[in-house]
Amino acid sequence: MKKDEELSPDLRRVAREGGTETPGSGKYLHEKAKGMYHCAVCGAELFSSETKFDSGTGWPSFTEPVNLEQIELRDDSSEGMQRTEIRCKNCGAHLGHVFNDLPDGKAGKRYCINSVCLDLEKKD
Repeated sequence: MKKDEELSPDLRRVAREGGTETPGSGKYLHEKAKGMYHCAVCGAELFSSETKFDSGTGWPSFTEPVNLEQIELRDDSSEGMQRTEIRCKNCGAHLGHVFNDLPDGKAGKRYCINSVCLDLEKKD
């Protein structure tokens, strides 16, 4: 696990201070490689590339985490909105938010994640 002083300013702002990346700016937004997305702070496995999709929101989106036990959900009423925040259960890093609005009217959840909070372990 990385210590706070080892985090980049962007990762510290998002993961530790609850910030958000500018839409469309994340390095994994258009990533197509197969693999496993890990927490950039502690390395916990969070999301598989198999569940990643383009939600059109400007952030990488996933339909489900690898293991629900790896994430913590919290009510978030910041910025005048009622949302559900996602945190890494292992290290407490703020990852993003989860919404009940898959595209095309499909049922399910959209896990909207800040790229800076992820590291992709690519698989062949």
